[in-house]
Amino acid sequence: MNVTIRKSTIEDLDFLVKLEKLCFAAFQQNSRKNIRHSILSEFQEVLIVETRNGKKDPIGSITLFKYQRSIRIYSIAILPELQGKGYGDLLLKHVFELANRNQYEKILLEASSKNKKLIAWYKARGFSIVSGRTDYYSEGEDAVKMECTTNVYSPSNKTTNVIVINQPYKWSFMEVEAKIITVKEYISNPVYQNSTEFRIFNLCSSYKYQSYGYYVSLLASARGQRVIPSTATIRDFRLLNVVHSAAFDIEEEINRALNKEKTNSFSLKVFFGQTSTRGFKSLAMKLYQLFEAPLFRVEFIRHDKWLIKDINVLTLPKLSEKELNHMYEFAQKYFSKKRFTKPKLTNFKYDIAILVKPDEETPPSSPVALQKFKSIANRKGMYVEFITKKDIDKINEFDALFIRETTNVNDYTYEFSRIAYAEGLVVIDDPWSILKCSNKIYQNEIFRKHKIPTPQTTVFTKNLFNRKQLETMSFPLVLKQPDSAFSLGVFKVENEEDAMNALDKLFKRSDMVVCQEFLYSDFDWRIGILDNKPLYACKYYMSENHWQIYNWKVMEKDQAGDAETLNISEVPDIVLKTALKAAALIGDGLYGVDLKMIDGKVYVVEVNDNPNIDDGIEDLVLGDKLYETVIDSLINRIEIAKNVQKIELTPE
Repeated sequence: MNVTIRKSTIEDLDFLVKLEKLCFAAFQQNSRKNIRHSILSEFQEVLIVETRNGKKDPIGSITLFKYQRSIRIYSIAILPELQGKGYGDLLLKHVFELANRNQYEKILLEASSKNKKLIAWYKARGFSIVSGRTDYYSEGEDAVKMECTTNVYSPSNKTTNVIVINQPYKWSFMEVEAKIITVKEYISNPVYQNSTEFRIFNLCSSYKYQSYGYYVSLLASARGQRVIPSTATIRDFRLLNVVHSAAFDIEEEINRALNKEKTNSFSLKVFFGQTSTRGFKSLAMKLYQLFEAPLFRVEFIRHDKWLIKDINVLTLPKLSEKELNHMYEFAQKYFSKKRFTKPKLTNFKYDIAILVKPDEETPPSSPVALQKFKSIANRKGMYVEFITKKDIDKINEFDALFIRETTNVNDYTYEFSRIAYAEGLVVIDDPWSILKCSNKIYQNEIFRKHKIPTPQTTVFTKNLFNRKQLETMSFPLVLKQPDSAFSLGVFKVENEEDAMNALDKLFKRSDMVVCQEFLYSDFDWRIGILDNKPLYACKYYMSENHWQIYNWKVMEKDQAGDAETLNISEVPDIVLKTALKAAALIGDGLYGVDLKMIDGKVYVVEVNDNPNIDDGIEDLVLGDKLYETVIDSLINRIEIAKNVQKIELTPE
């Protein structure tokens, strides 16, 4: 079959409109405007299948919606005279390959209830009907929703279960289909550094921010490994608003299970999705599907109805001998399963909230820039309200959250982002970008894995560090607190003594410290990126008589070095390509990629979420167009999210 499949362009619009009219009944046809939107959308993909007999002739298409964990076939069409010749199968095969390559767990679609032939065709290819949709296309035109589970996490992937624990000898039960290893082995053994074929169960004795337990989950995520609990789950457990939002779907189940309880409080311990408390098996599994952690305890309280008061991750030292025996029994059952359940994502929910901190010393956008965002959004028919820390209860009044204050995974900015996402808002910066960008250890790991040049980096761990490690290193060196920002928590050391003094301070804040070679340059490149496209380019020069852009030891007016803004076309190609590649590993949000170019070689220093967009600096070339681009991205994301809600689909 001499055919190719390619991504559509706007030149295909006439063909796609013609195909729509030839292949679909009037009630199913998509408008020219919507087809054009699909071609240009970052969140949809329109593919063209064409023959190659002397010249390329398009003969069919497929339109896909891409969600967090699933992909939806919106339409598939082949020219009527060529149907039944296998071209539809070819397109479907391509979708399955795309799903597996990008770790989508399900393929979803809708089909007309009257089209028995089409439904049978999909069933023969692994799809099954999961629900009906009354009056889906128009009055009297019903649909069925069908889905097919991919093999992303199937046993054919030969995934090995690995339990990471501080002291393996305390795990006394060996009859479990998982390998038990130490934190040290997981962090340092190349076997675990260079393969995605591991499912990591993090049972460390602490998940506190920047503890070993926190870093195990962070590194697993950077290595592309499935990890339980994820860093997002660890953080979510501390955010009661997120917990309540996520638990809304099982509120009836909670009250049904606790209906006969006489007291006004109740505690339930869940081990690997199971519990030893009689009568609560179903609730335990429901809770595990929402809050995926190996061991956790849920505290309930009764007011007018039962609510979750608190939820805490448990560790082995906190379990009694009887509870340990139950835990081992449940672990054996859990690891004997061929497939693991996965936590459900809350569904997406047109006003814009911009989170600011009025008294912030170095905000990412000045008051003038913030007013430009607001006036341009207003011009485009969008309402904007500036909110602050105290407005967290207002989040669900908006359609999008745009964070314009310095983010940190360990403060309320992350909480705002995570709650907004859980409430269905479009969010920039999204919580996963904050998690990934706030930690240099994660970035070092993922850049190393994808062969992106960075300054030579070593990660020191507190309990494994030996002064002899410094003897082979060339000074000066740069030591960094993993979540340092604006040059704070960063030390330049000239010798071993300076290094030991700095490490003593840093190890008091974090179990791991980043050590990098010192690369001096007069300026750092900053490439602003949005939706995986370059937005602006700046040269940030070092502060006068200092090795960093910020010098916090001088007067405020002299703290930051000069900045120069350039056209994207003036940026060396190697700088631009490296920045785009690095940002793509973080996501598709708004990022600032810092790079150094030395002797023709480019090094990524870090990727920042929430990059500076300031009046008279980053907007010097594009002017208002820069602010318009950001607002347009938010509008586009909202429209996509609302389209998803309109058709009653939830990203899995």
